[in-house]
Amino acid sequence: MRKTVLIFMVLSVNFSLFMSCGQKGHSDMANVSGDLDVGEMPKEEGKGEDGEDDGNMGEIAPEEFVLDMGAGWNLGNAMDTYDSDETAWGNPLTTKPMIDEIAKMGFKTLRLPVTWKFHIGDGPDYLIEANWLDKVEAIANFALENEMYVIINIHHDETWILPTYEKADEVKDELSKVWTQIANRFKPYGDNLIFETLNEPRHKGTPEEWKGGTQEGRDAVNQYHQVSVDAIRATGGNNAKRKIMVSTYAASTNSNALNDYLVPNGDKNVIVSVHSYFPYQFCLDGTDPTWGTEADKTALLAELDKIRDKFIVKDNRAVVMGEWGSTFSDNPEDRLAHAQFYAKACAERGICPIWWDNGNVDEFGIFNRNTLEWNYPEIAEAIVKETAEARSKTKTE
Repeated sequence: MRKTVLIFMVLSVNFSLFMSCGQKGHSDMANVSGDLDVGEMPKEEGKGEDGEDDGNMGEIAPEEFVLDMGAGWNLGNAMDTYDSDETAWGNPLTTKPMIDEIAKMGFKTLRLPVTWKFHIGDGPDYLIEANWLDKVEAIANFALENEMYVIINIHHDETWILPTYEKADEVKDELSKVWTQIANRFKPYGDNLIFETLNEPRHKGTPEEWKGGTQEGRDAVNQYHQVSVDAIRATGGNNAKRKIMVSTYAASTNSNALNDYLVPNGDKNVIVSVHSYFPYQFCLDGTDPTWGTEADKTALLAELDKIRDKFIVKDNRAVVMGEWGSTFSDNPEDRLAHAQFYAKACAERGICPIWWDNGNVDEFGIFNRNTLEWNYPEIAEAIVKETAEARSKTKTE
């Protein structure tokens, strides 16, 4: 989504010491300069030497896998800025203490949005800067060391991933080579590391951008997901069975986007990825700061039932709500009520809810990355609690 941020104070931190001793403080910080040490990979089932499958990868059924992902949190507007500098949108450099606090709150999944375009060389090889891959891996390890799930994706790269027939061959060539490099870097990691091929693939600036796209656009997006999944699987080893999230056009729940969605190769380990800031006026636009009537609840349940019925019931596909949330409108009680209801309703339907946090307290930020304190602890606690209780009930039924 297009998110704006206020400029916060940018921390200056030292990366060279970030992996030492596991103590909170400057020794756990990530840095933008110098040689990076991504640390030793956390011990996980499914990890064999050189990324070769040890027999445990991919054995968990996707629906059980998604239930175990619990409640999730997005590290938004950090590694996914429209800039080569991850602090360009006002957030500080990501540190291990940050992710420790997210885990301590009870979030079990970290979605790690990444913009790659500023760190990819020219064709035909499209080589990714090793330093950028190191940073992504370091942050992933912060979460994995907390026994969290981690989702790594291609996020704000819409300027070159244009869903048109004219650009399709060029885009598919680059996507294939970029995903091959990402997949090879993370091949040794176990099941807790998830790939998401594209964030909200769409044709920016068109009338259909947020309305499910055109037939051409949806077809092109399906092709882009196909080559991405093929590239990941072709690297072999653990990537042959790794869970991969694949989005609808623009990650939309529009009927056209839902109906024209294709699972690459019918791959059993593909999980559907959608985003739903519902209702729009309350969650994203901020023009209606109130929520909680019976009509509001009925409408939200209808939105989530539509997703469940299409993918979980009809297609037998697990679903992750990769982004949701509500922007600040001086309405803490309404936001809390919405978050409680939304998280519970998702989990009851077997959908993993991942809150979009862009670090901006005046928008979606519920966690202060500078002070490592929760701006809205009651919202975070409600998301974790409602998800866990609904998940526990679902498992026992």
